[in-house]
Amino acid sequence: MRKSLLFCSLVLLTLSLSAQMPGGMRGGMGGANSQNMNIGHFYGKLVDSKTNKGLEAVTVQLVGNKFDTAAKKMKEVILNTQITKANGNFSFDNLPVFGNFKLKASALGYKTIDKQINFGIKMPQGGAANASGGGSAMMQQMLSMADKDLGNIKMEEDATNLGNVTVTSSSKPQLELGIDRKVFNVDKNLTSTGQTATEIMKSIPSLNVDIDGNVTLRNASPTIFIDNRPTTLTLDQIPADIIDKVEIITNPSAKYDASGGNAGILNIVLKKNKKVGYNGGIRTGIDSRGKLNLGGDLNVRQQKINFSLSGNFNERKSISDGITDRNNLLSTPSQVYNTSHGVNTGYFGFFRGGLDIFLDNRNTLSLAGNFMRGQFDNDQTQKVDSTIKSVFTSYNNISTMSHAMMRNAGTQVSFKHNFEKNGHNISADFNYNSSNNENNSTIGTQTYNTNGSTKGQALLQQTIGSGSTKNYTLQADYENPITDDMKLEAGLRTAIRDFSNLSDQYRYDYTTSSYVLVPLISNKYKFNDQVSAAYLTYSFKVKKWSYQVGLRAESSNYTGTLLNSKGLDSANFTVKYPLSLFPSAFVTYKIDDKQDFQLNYSRRVNRPNFFQLMPFPDYSDPQNINIGNAGLKPEFTNSFEVSYSNSYTRGANFLATVYYKHTTDLITRYVYRDKNGLTSGDSAYFNTYINADYSSSFGLELTNKMPLAKWWDFTVNVNLFNSQITATVPGQSLSNSLLSWFGKVNNNFKVAKGWSVQLSGDYQAKSVLPANSGGGGGGMGRGGGGGGMMWGGPQTTSQGYNLPRYGVDLAVRKDWTWKNGQSGSLTLSVNDIFRTQVFKSYSESTYFTQTSERRRDQQIVRLNFSYRFGKFDATLFKRKNTKAEQGGGMDMIQQ
Repeated sequence: MRKSLLFCSLVLLTLSLSAQMPGGMRGGMGGANSQNMNIGHFYGKLVDSKTNKGLEAVTVQLVGNKFDTAAKKMKEVILNTQITKANGNFSFDNLPVFGNFKLKASALGYKTIDKQINFGIKMPQGGAANASGGGSAMMQQMLSMADKDLGNIKMEEDATNLGNVTVTSSSKPQLELGIDRKVFNVDKNLTSTGQTATEIMKSIPSLNVDIDGNVTLRNASPTIFIDNRPTTLTLDQIPADIIDKVEIITNPSAKYDASGGNAGILNIVLKKNKKVGYNGGIRTGIDSRGKLNLGGDLNVRQQKINFSLSGNFNERKSISDGITDRNNLLSTPSQVYNTSHGVNTGYFGFFRGGLDIFLDNRNTLSLAGNFMRGQFDNDQTQKVDSTIKSVFTSYNNISTMSHAMMRNAGTQVSFKHNFEKNGHNISADFNYNSSNNENNSTIGTQTYNTNGSTKGQALLQQTIGSGSTKNYTLQADYENPITDDMKLEAGLRTAIRDFSNLSDQYRYDYTTSSYVLVPLISNKYKFNDQVSAAYLTYSFKVKKWSYQVGLRAESSNYTGTLLNSKGLDSANFTVKYPLSLFPSAFVTYKIDDKQDFQLNYSRRVNRPNFFQLMPFPDYSDPQNINIGNAGLKPEFTNSFEVSYSNSYTRGANFLATVYYKHTTDLITRYVYRDKNGLTSGDSAYFNTYINADYSSSFGLELTNKMPLAKWWDFTVNVNLFNSQITATVPGQSLSNSLLSWFGKVNNNFKVAKGWSVQLSGDYQAKSVLPANSGGGGGGMGRGGGGGGMMWGGPQTTSQGYNLPRYGVDLAVRKDWTWKNGQSGSLTLSVNDIFRTQVFKSYSESTYFTQTSERRRDQQIVRLNFSYRFGKFDATLFKRKNTKAEQGGGMDMIQQ
């Protein structure tokens, strides 16, 4: 019956062609009649080349030529996609019988197949179809050819392709080195499993992480991005298990924000799966302090919709100990010896969802949102011993109990349109991120005599505060590859930041048996920061030389407001920065297929923060009165790099970079003496900021990733650098310089089937204390005198250095793979296995010398288990062969 229907269709088609398309039948292949040509049928079987057994879960694609109504020309497209069943069979129905096709087949562990196929049917010419005695025979021949068996198609094994199995081994190298950036794929990083982004940074080359989780890149603090956009999240609020990769951009081009001073950009890319079908996973873990972590994710891709959802819950307990020994070099010498012990416990939950809507082949609308909530309790005790002229006089016991709660919510809406030309697109997105926190703390200070008796009543203080930060970002980007060797990029960006802080300070009044508000030492303020920018980059290539030149223009306005006790405006100030230009240039010479050489340059800015600009005294610490300087100018940094990259063997890459950074108008601390408004008539030292001379740094960074054996991958990173600070302020000249180095190694071993070991370590040599730079977030530097500012006199920054330190982390993992795309892994890790991560520093000035030592969270053991599942079901994404999707038939298929 089926063959009879096919035969009738061919007869009708031939008669139609004979009547309507004489003379070669040019130009009349469209219309309703073309529907009758979709009667072709390809089928076959994919088998293993050695066993001849059918292969399951092979992705089979049929590619043809489709008429693009916008471009008015034929375009190669995927007509249908299937996944083979257990027996390896595949079948494509309702196909045009004329023209050529491509059959593509790919499977994990096998070489990809890409072959030309067709039905072998040619268009009837003239009246051939009606030739005497031949019409019926020709129809029968065409009918048999329209139902074509492709037979058993053999697929050969490919050991190099086994890495594509996401659930059993990494499909991407752990470290990818490029001239302009390093990409660290962290989804398989063992030592950070079940932890936060802070622990991930400890494993990444070039990055240095201190005891408090602060990250530096080449001895400066980088700007943190999430998915290429600014964020109010901190690193310890981002679960490590949802991070896909981290990009380090040491010298950003004009395409990126110019703010950030002399540091680069740290872009955290979150996981987002767009595989057809559904897949997901669940994970859980526990550490040696009994703290749990839970998480899960799910991704579904069906036709034009991709949906993703992930969630994490992490409990944390952090224990720290510290010692500070300070000698005050005043007319009456004294010594202060401080020991501290702190325990911080709490939790945070992080949830993220995303929706991609593929409107058509060229337009995509994406929606994403995230929410974080956490709370932490901190208990800290301190003992402070005071000695005057080598005589022990008294000691203080200080107890601090604090409770903090934070919430963060963000959303992103983006749209992307692809033009006809590959790579030609325009996109726009809006990002909103909001962070809120509430905190209260109680501090009790009791002074004791040398014999242990109390010295007066305890000083009891209480702080009740809250704050919020809101970021709004609107951005549009345009990309046009004019030719294969020429590319133009442009964009516009507006960023608005609203920040507020409300903090009330109370002291206990023993006469009323209650806490009394002290307005003069309370902190209430807000600020608004607006930055508008536009950029243009032009790239072109001449033989082995590649060039990229760019220019970015930025202007910003800054408004700060002090609030009274009722939260109303009491005083404000406004700073408007004129339009500034930020050029960038990259020149790359391709020595051969494995080697590249590059020169690059960029200019960046570091704008002062709220506290450095606020021209009103802050008496929250009577010994360290702070006042800003609304006349501060931004710091400008010129950055130069020379890089050489060599992929000298398979799986290996060597990158060497020489860099130099020079910063002008360095924002520097300065202390002067003036009337104390808190104690009428007395004088006091005030801490403020001025633009001093400059700071500079230069260095050599070497990174080498290499397979030492089939079972051993080794990555080493060494950074040799010199930092120099030169400042001339009223009454004092200051210069500080030191040559130092930083190193990090990462070993990955495949010790047996399904077993892997990761051993990593880092070493920081003696290094100069970083420059006291501005910019950054609102709260940096608030209410503290820094390195001894309470002692008065002209002072820029403490002279001193960090002492050497090193640490080693270890992790072991066992992987399992089961049927139907299921897998599991069990990871055991321990950080600082030799308890050597002790952070020590020495600082000095005209008025004091100080040594400090801190330890935190050594030898923590963690056990984590993860389970992944997935199904790539052809019924979820199989394209229906409709006229709308295939263009109606033969007029969409090239003959």
